[in-house]
Amino acid sequence: MSDTPLSIAEATAQMIAPGQMFETERMVINGVEMSVWKHAPTSLRQVLDLSLNHATRDFLVYEDERFTFEQHYRIASTLAHRLQAIGVKKGDRVAIALRNLPQWVFAFWGAMVTGAVVVPLNAWWTSDELAYGLTDSGSTVLFVDEERLERLRKQLDNLPELETVVVVSDDPKRPAHIDAKHDRIHFIGFDDFLGSVDPTATPPEVTIDPEDDATMFYTSGTTGRPKGAVGTHRNALTNLMSLFFIGQRSTLRFGGGNVDGEGASIQNAGLLNVPLFHATGCLAVMVVNTASGGKIVMMHHFDAGKALALIEAERLTMIGGVPTIAMQILDHPDFNKFDTSSVRSVSYGGAPAPPELVKRIRSAFPVGQPGNGYGLTETSAAVCLNSGPDYIERPDSCGTAVPVCEVAIVPEEYEGDEPTDDMPKGPEVIGELWIKGPNVVRGYWRKPEATAKSFTNGWLHTGDLARVDDEGFIYIVDRAKDMIIRGGENVYSVIVEAAIFEHPDVADCAVVGLPHPVLGEEVAAVIVLRPGRDVSGDEISRHVAARLARFEVPTKIFFRTLALPRNPQGKVLKRELRDSLEDQVRD
Repeated sequence: MSDTPLSIAEATAQMIAPGQMFETERMVINGVEMSVWKHAPTSLRQVLDLSLNHATRDFLVYEDERFTFEQHYRIASTLAHRLQAIGVKKGDRVAIALRNLPQWVFAFWGAMVTGAVVVPLNAWWTSDELAYGLTDSGSTVLFVDEERLERLRKQLDNLPELETVVVVSDDPKRPAHIDAKHDRIHFIGFDDFLGSVDPTATPPEVTIDPEDDATMFYTSGTTGRPKGAVGTHRNALTNLMSLFFIGQRSTLRFGGGNVDGEGASIQNAGLLNVPLFHATGCLAVMVVNTASGGKIVMMHHFDAGKALALIEAERLTMIGGVPTIAMQILDHPDFNKFDTSSVRSVSYGGAPAPPELVKRIRSAFPVGQPGNGYGLTETSAAVCLNSGPDYIERPDSCGTAVPVCEVAIVPEEYEGDEPTDDMPKGPEVIGELWIKGPNVVRGYWRKPEATAKSFTNGWLHTGDLARVDDEGFIYIVDRAKDMIIRGGENVYSVIVEAAIFEHPDVADCAVVGLPHPVLGEEVAAVIVLRPGRDVSGDEISRHVAARLARFEVPTKIFFRTLALPRNPQGKVLKRELRDSLEDQVRD
């Protein structure tokens, strides 16, 4: 390799050339012409079949449990036949409401290869939120752990389409505690439902096309209720190929790759620090490792000391999730007592990383490369990733878009359906980031108005303000409107505001994110009370906690007598409000 690395443009041109693995081609999908990966698998069923190429390798590690790729393949295949036996067919929705457990992965692949649409539900949602996700999606089958089942008990009569609930034990050493009866819904423990695993089992024969629906991840926005973003098999497989492409391009430019000092292949092994119910955890971690033969190591809950022990014991090559995870590991007092020399990648997303963290990663992990990426639920995870020397040079950029993604910087006031050539351009031009490509989901489940607002002619309107430099590096200037990222969890202001407004003494409110040294951001609420009312912050917190998940409850509550600042259209000026609160906190 030359002493001067190839530029991003040069390496990309080589890799997408005709005949190459990452060759692209133009295709019309649902009436929209776009670039696609020519040699991508056509369905996630093919990915599961490919996993048998790594049959004897460890795939899933959780506490004292280990599952090889072949064991996983046979379990998932057997589970698929069990689902078919109870009537699950192509297009049916199968929901998963579990913490990160091996059974989450089994359920995903088992349902996926029946042709069903997998609906990952946020495991931290409240009873009402879980019930909403189940009824909105029309899920007929639910995989749930004991903790989530307890939350749902009072909602059973409100789940008209749910037929079967498969319960996973919180303790792998004992059967699931069900203790639930219903005249319509059938409850069964996971082990009983799975039964004996056929050592020769293969997935059922179901025709699955690239444009068939595969997943429904819930996100949110201005409606105040979560929206199911419906992703196709092509969407998920585009993300798979895009991440493979990013990794291979980095190796082409800078060397390295998953080989040791003597050139022997190293199994990638990652610590799973993001929930599988997020697009990142599911599509960017689980699906990618299923295809590539990587090992996924799970924890019941994150603990920096235990994470260090796992890095040493499992020879982990990748850690990440959100910047706070990396910081907690580096800050642990016993960090230097563990062998962390296997770590080659410390990548994160979901929140900007302090520059000091980048320096600390480079110092703590001699062969570890820091990285940061950008993607959304609506883009099936990755749009771009900035890592290695590029990230060191441009730590405030999230990288360049993968070749099958088109990006445009669009004026915020623009009302057209697609970008035009006469729009302002240049590295200092800031506008809303629009994205088009085969990774963009087809829309929101049963929400045509929300779909029409966010998706036009194949373009996703992200709501993020960004700029793009002359080499194509994307810089996010301001995040999606009304969204706060607290410890890696997306908190949508409008949902928290809706909960606060249910309090009878609240006249007006606004929710914003404030900087937090560990979580990245914390949720802050500014409240105007009705005349003559007197309410404490603790009462507001209890009120919200009864309606929303714990991570959505404001940790700072400010009361004011003046009206909230608004623009002529009546919209709260949240940036102005946030700036004034930051000044107030500093003072």
